[in-house]
Amino acid sequence: MHDAYEPWIEIVGMRPMPMEADYAALIAAGHVHVMDGLEGLIVLVPEDGVLLVDNVAVRPELHGKGLGRGLLAYAEQEARRLGLPALRLYTNVRMTSNIALYTALGYVETGREELTGGRAAVLMRKELTQEPEQPEEPGWP
Repeated sequence: MHDAYEPWIEIVGMRPMPMEADYAALIAAGHVHVMDGLEGLIVLVPEDGVLLVDNVAVRPELHGKGLGRGLLAYAEQEARRLGLPALRLYTNVRMTSNIALYTALGYVETGREELTGGRAAVLMRKELTQEPEQPEEPGWP
């Protein structure tokens, strides 16, 4: 976690909020989903009518390889499995590359919010309007 967020300290001007989270409590609650090999993780918190993507972290040396996109696709699968029609997330306004990724994946900005400690967040949401298409494979009905 530290390695994934450490490069953002200079950009944000302080430690990003995921570096302050209580991971023992998040793990105990079953919210942390870790990739095989510890390449990355995602923190998912079911809420009323939405799945909160609380944190997405990928080892810095693996950035640009699609792991973050894979984790976000997993979040969509989890939301559907839980019967939740949407996902929401927030990110620091200075994390512009993350905002661009989320936008490219269909998330829409729903607002901005001033947080404690001088932080400002972009709030985003993605509606899950249909089941993902299944690839056509021999033997599938």
